[in-house]
Amino acid sequence: MGTILIVDDDPQLRQSFEKLLLDEGHAVLTAPDGEAALTLIRQAPPDLVIMDVRMPGMSGLEAFKTMHDLEPKLPVVIMTAFGTTETAIEATKLGAYDYILKPFEIPDILVIIGQALEAGRFMRSKVEMNRPPQTASGEAIIGHSRPMQEVYKAIGRVAPTDATVLLRGESGTGKELVARAIYQHSLRADKPFLVINCVAIPETLLESELFGFEKGAFTGAVSRRVGKIEQAHGGTVFLDEIGDMPFSIQAKILRLLQERSIERLGGRDTIPVDVRIIAATNRDLEVALKEGRFREDLYYRLKVVTLWLPPLRERTGDIPALADYFLARFAREMGLANPGMTPAAKNILCNYHWPGNVRELANTIQKALIFSRGYLIRPEEVSQVIGDSMAKTASVKETFECLRQWVRQGLLSASDDNAFDSCMDRFASLLISEALDLTGGNRTRAAKLLGLSRPTLQAKIDKYRLRLETSVRTDDI
Repeated sequence: MGTILIVDDDPQLRQSFEKLLLDEGHAVLTAPDGEAALTLIRQAPPDLVIMDVRMPGMSGLEAFKTMHDLEPKLPVVIMTAFGTTETAIEATKLGAYDYILKPFEIPDILVIIGQALEAGRFMRSKVEMNRPPQTASGEAIIGHSRPMQEVYKAIGRVAPTDATVLLRGESGTGKELVARAIYQHSLRADKPFLVINCVAIPETLLESELFGFEKGAFTGAVSRRVGKIEQAHGGTVFLDEIGDMPFSIQAKILRLLQERSIERLGGRDTIPVDVRIIAATNRDLEVALKEGRFREDLYYRLKVVTLWLPPLRERTGDIPALADYFLARFAREMGLANPGMTPAAKNILCNYHWPGNVRELANTIQKALIFSRGYLIRPEEVSQVIGDSMAKTASVKETFECLRQWVRQGLLSASDDNAFDSCMDRFASLLISEALDLTGGNRTRAAKLLGLSRPTLQAKIDKYRLRLETSVRTDDI
């Protein structure tokens, strides 16, 4: 959720947009023109601006340039009619987060809003390093162990350079936080920082998302669109889970690293871009090379500087400090006084193997805080949470066998040309339905349970045509 400023000279559009965003849980400001919008931004910058490109007085493009000078990390989404697409594209090249064509579909704009708010948070939220746990005010990288001291030194050495960085480590070790710390301490800290998850975006969309496309490049490409790499010109692009990037797109990333240029999908012009690449993976790239799933030339281009993030089991001495940090953070977020944790409870944490690393530890602390009901966290609460996790792990084989039979049935019932998509759609539909059922139809809580933004969840509900019973539609709380 965030504060969103709507800038448009059409009062009916402002009113409709305001109602939509308030229903989604956002705070909303409105302005009829660029001058009024700039006044509001000078008083208190919002988290996102959605602005028409054609307005009386100061044009949307002029207003954007001034906004960008005032608040370089403020994401701005441009609204435009078909005839003014080129102006919107120009704004995107100058640093606007994205643009949308009027009239637009509500699920589409909600997805863009969710992505823009997340991008703005990544750029503005400072990642603190090596701070005492109780004094860390936001997201932080915690630890005084020898492996973490090496990580801090590496961040300090590589951040001021333009070197490509490859972050490696198991899932949950904090690769995204390290990427953001490198960005925030770099010479590009006042420029865009865009995150691309190479797994979360379908292969059919990833290429156009990264590189953009020209009008007519494919069915539905009614106008030119600038890709994320071009949008980040002058800044930093974080390619998360690059080890899972489709082989067909790896060649274009290699060209970007070698020649500092790209081509839009369906285009012939070479477009120079100045971006720094930080990539991350939990995959064994050396195995992927041998199996032909990852390009050898790209592998060597990426590993100019490689940072290995240690698993939590190799720095158990940091666990008490991490536990104190997460306990203070979650208590603050839940509006509770920090209840503290007994030494015996911390001892249990230190003797667990943490297959999910720091992410699993954070989840454990949060659940233990809930179970303790605000009282001092004792060994019983910690054992209960860890015991539940171990019990779930023990039942994985049984669950996998059931899932395997379900997949087999789906493959046999699907036609030959769409078996994969059909099975994935069935699974996604079931997953979302169960999350909605568990939360009584509350889409906000269901989105959190699934690890999705609320706009993304809504888009998937619409895609799979899921129906919510009126009696359980208690969302928007």
